[in-house]
Amino acid sequence: MKFGAISLLRSLVLLACVVSAPSYADWASSTSARVVRALPANGQVQVQNPPGFTWAMHSTKPANYVVELTRSGAAPQTYQVDRNWFLPTEVLPVGSYSWRVRPALTMEWSTPRLFVIDATAKTFVVPDNATLQARVLARPHPRGLLASIAPKSSWSAAMLADRGPAVSALAGGVQRRYTAVPVYQDSDWPLITSGALTAATNTQIAKMRWAMLDLTRQVEASALLWRITGDRQYLTEAIKRGNQMAALSPYGPTSLANADQETRLIALALAKAVDFLGPDVDAASRATWLKVIEQRTTAIYNAFRTSDGGYDEFPFDSHGALAQGYIAVIAALTLGDIPVAKDWFNFAFRAYANAIYPWSGAEGGFANGTSYGQHMALASLTVWQPIAAATGVNLFAKPWSNGFLLSFMHFQPPGSVIHTFGDEHETAPMPTELKGYASRFATPEAAWYVKNLVGDEDPLTLLQAPYPLPVASAKTAAPPKNAVLYPSIGWVAMHSDISDRARTSVYFKSSPYGSYNHSHGDQNGLLISSGGRPLLIETGWYDWYGSPLWKDWYRQTKAHNAITYDFGKGQALDGYDVQLSRNGKINSFASTTSLDFAEGDATAAYDGALTKAVRQLWYLRGKDVLVVRDILASATARVFEWNMHAPSLIAIDSAGKVATITNVDRTLCIRPVGGDVTFVKRVGAPPKPGTVEDHAAYVKAAAKTAEFLMVLDVGCKNPAISLTTTAAGRNLNVGGINLTLPK
Repeated sequence: MKFGAISLLRSLVLLACVVSAPSYADWASSTSARVVRALPANGQVQVQNPPGFTWAMHSTKPANYVVELTRSGAAPQTYQVDRNWFLPTEVLPVGSYSWRVRPALTMEWSTPRLFVIDATAKTFVVPDNATLQARVLARPHPRGLLASIAPKSSWSAAMLADRGPAVSALAGGVQRRYTAVPVYQDSDWPLITSGALTAATNTQIAKMRWAMLDLTRQVEASALLWRITGDRQYLTEAIKRGNQMAALSPYGPTSLANADQETRLIALALAKAVDFLGPDVDAASRATWLKVIEQRTTAIYNAFRTSDGGYDEFPFDSHGALAQGYIAVIAALTLGDIPVAKDWFNFAFRAYANAIYPWSGAEGGFANGTSYGQHMALASLTVWQPIAAATGVNLFAKPWSNGFLLSFMHFQPPGSVIHTFGDEHETAPMPTELKGYASRFATPEAAWYVKNLVGDEDPLTLLQAPYPLPVASAKTAAPPKNAVLYPSIGWVAMHSDISDRARTSVYFKSSPYGSYNHSHGDQNGLLISSGGRPLLIETGWYDWYGSPLWKDWYRQTKAHNAITYDFGKGQALDGYDVQLSRNGKINSFASTTSLDFAEGDATAAYDGALTKAVRQLWYLRGKDVLVVRDILASATARVFEWNMHAPSLIAIDSAGKVATITNVDRTLCIRPVGGDVTFVKRVGAPPKPGTVEDHAAYVKAAAKTAEFLMVLDVGCKNPAISLTTTAAGRNLNVGGINLTLPK
């Protein structure tokens, strides 16, 4: 199909979604990138009704704030809150709104911010704490299991056919662990693991984590099987393992200070055991477990309540985000059993529901990468299901949660063999975890995703799910769009046909999250795969967070398909507090059935070393060709480098111009347009044992400005390419399709 002349400017005028964020000079919007954003902002249409509100703390750290909410044509409404966030407990009428906030004892109002609620907003209401607690206390144990999770003896024939295999699988796993899981003791982990990590402490943490994952799973699974089957062997095992776990000191190797993830695993597993077993656990064990739950959860709770505002003020904390959810569910399961659980609940539950994870905006996504996003999808099943049963608040119904799911479809579609961006990008996805998360949504896209992911969900989470699964009520199965922008994380996906496993997939990133946390210095980075074969890849491997490999290669720009200068120098990664501001942004995005376009600006990521670092991409869907243009500038002359990395040898033709990557039965040919580049092989860090990586770059001679114009031909079809000068700029013709490049 001939597409005809498409100019960049015409695309921007007619099709582009321009992403921008106005800045406010008032106190509610901090100059620090690490501080919570003032939201809603930007005059955006809200996807959730009522929306949540957040703002930076006032410098006086007031005990209370007054939020003023005004609908156009109506009188202002005011609300007093004791945190720097607000979540209304009722649906707001459709209309245009402004909001502002002030400390309760002064009239220092923030700048008014505008937002819109229209008929497309999805209702998601979280009642006040008193109402929620009354709901929870009205439910006897096990309150963390849905009423439909009745003894197996009462199941219908259809439910037996559907869930019976999961019971057998879970029982088999529990029985194998009778002897496979040892009796763990504090002395098994002698090293103090708080502070800076070393290779030795990292090894101990990994062993401890796997041990606690095994032990906590055994406790929860045994308690669940006792509730479902009534077989006393599972009650005996749950109590035995629960007592072993409770014997680990809350102040020892598995304490919050030494191993924060392990202490929350233990607290939640014991809370679920107390709840699932109910009156069937002996009084002595129950009392011991409740004491340990209180000790461990109080430590986590106290860590949130810091004088600088803690997680409320500094939400970009991957461990803190999940820990808040753990506090919320543990509180819900132990209300009435542990007196301070009321304080935990009031502090954590609605705060968690207001902003579950800080790594994207309302449209979903996960800035830390799809691997860490997958970890959070599994954690969501662990936390959200008992929350829904105990409180009636279904976090899967939050609009963000559906956007989170859609982002996996776009960046981890069925058939993906590695992850996308961030730490652990080189690892294989676990489609069964994503399948479990997707099955909690009754949408055509969820039905398509579940149908096309191979494998079965973990029986431990499946047996706590509603029956039938929500996805079963979806009337049709349909894939999401072929191309999409997730503006709040700065990620773009472009697929030839997302419904086809033989698809070509192009992933592009220029993220406002920069290299923070588990993200890398890969703004304006690019990935390509075809038919499930990675072609342009990220390199290195994740041995442990903060390792020499992680610092010196894995996160560096030179390990990604992005621009470096002066022999491998890239984006600034040092300075933890400023990594969020050394970032990228998507300037524009447009998509038609035949052509996708995106432009990213990574200038800020180079921290002043470059004065311009813009990358433009055109994906010609019918031709399966990607055109990439980089526009670069510096105050001083630089040697600019266009990096490429592959899971196989990068071959170069006899003229030293066209690079070819072959992965089994898929190929990619990279052709520079213009003769002023030199192809150079590079040397990277040793790849993970058993894998192959090759590295190369197209290099420009030193200059203050540079342009790379590259044609990436999937399948090496060798389309005719011409570049001509026009009155408007230049015209690039690729296989009969014209792209106008402005001056």
